[in-house]
Amino acid sequence: MAEKTFLTRLTLTDFRNYAEASLRLDQRHVVLTGDNGSGKTNLLEAVSFLSPGRGLRRAVLSDVTRVGASGGFSVFAEVCGREGEVSIGTGIEAGEEATSRRLRLNGTSARSVEELTDHLSVLWLTPSMDGLFTGASADRRRFLDRLVLSLDPAHGRRAADYERAMRSRNRLLSEGRFDPAWLSGIEVQMAELGIAIAAARSEMLGLLAALIARSSATPFPSPELSLSGFMDDEAGRPFAELEEEFLTALRDSRHRDAAAGRTLTGPHRTDLLVRHREKDMEAERCSTGEQKALLVGLVLAHARLTADMTGHAPVLLLDEIAAHLDEGRRAALFDLVDGLGGQAFMTGTDRAMFAALGDRAQFFTVHQGAVLS
Repeated sequence: MAEKTFLTRLTLTDFRNYAEASLRLDQRHVVLTGDNGSGKTNLLEAVSFLSPGRGLRRAVLSDVTRVGASGGFSVFAEVCGREGEVSIGTGIEAGEEATSRRLRLNGTSARSVEELTDHLSVLWLTPSMDGLFTGASADRRRFLDRLVLSLDPAHGRRAADYERAMRSRNRLLSEGRFDPAWLSGIEVQMAELGIAIAAARSEMLGLLAALIARSSATPFPSPELSLSGFMDDEAGRPFAELEEEFLTALRDSRHRDAAAGRTLTGPHRTDLLVRHREKDMEAERCSTGEQKALLVGLVLAHARLTADMTGHAPVLLLDEIAAHLDEGRRAALFDLVDGLGGQAFMTGTDRAMFAALGDRAQFFTVHQGAVLS
């Protein structure tokens, strides 16, 4: 059984529509109900800042600061995490170039926000993800990489370094600077990083597929997962061989990529393919309700995998999760979430939709930037 990770306190200052807000929490799930626009999702977004990245909205950090505030914003949490109790503070200060946020752990400045993964994993499911299977492949890659990141904290840095190297290569090619030494150095870096990124994605998907295959029946359909677009079906080949193959492809495509204005081969072209196993149908061809159910099943399976692999259940953020589920499926969902052994934050407009949780959750009402117990 995975150990529980949970928040015991959450405090916001000048965050979105909150001048100040503070929640005292126990180990139970957290249900936030209130009218649309009251600030429920903002609270989930604040919790999502306890993980690397720009949160569940992928926000420009300067936009997160409350309108009219004189400074920046801050999120403070007390967490019982993987390494025991820890206080986490993150945000931006007044006058800062809001391209990155600061992080303090137990009052001491951290070197980077990646250190958050030492303490907890935060996973989320929001209404904006409902179009994941029919939208752009970039959205699915981003989703895929967040799945990998919860199991492999170094993945985010590799992806960022690869993107930086690719931008440098694209710039050199667009300027007609085909200097062999410069390009070769960049391409060697891209080959090493690109194959490592592809391998991490493939490994995570294999682990997830194996977990789904051995899982007992749930009210949600089983997703079949595969990758397409870069080094397909190359699992098992030596890294050195794959790196050399990618490096050769980059060298041979310099003039083509210069004409295109971008690099046309690499892990940045990968797509995540999802099928409804029981119907043997591509996810994008399923009904809207079936796509939502597939996504719920996928996120819950990944949460289970994270718990199994790290020994600690993740914190789940489930925005408007019960809105389009019937009473029976809602109750089954809550049982599955509870069975993961972690803490979940859930939002909705109607408290009655969460009745099946009973005393397994704390209930708060959100009203115009205020949180009432």
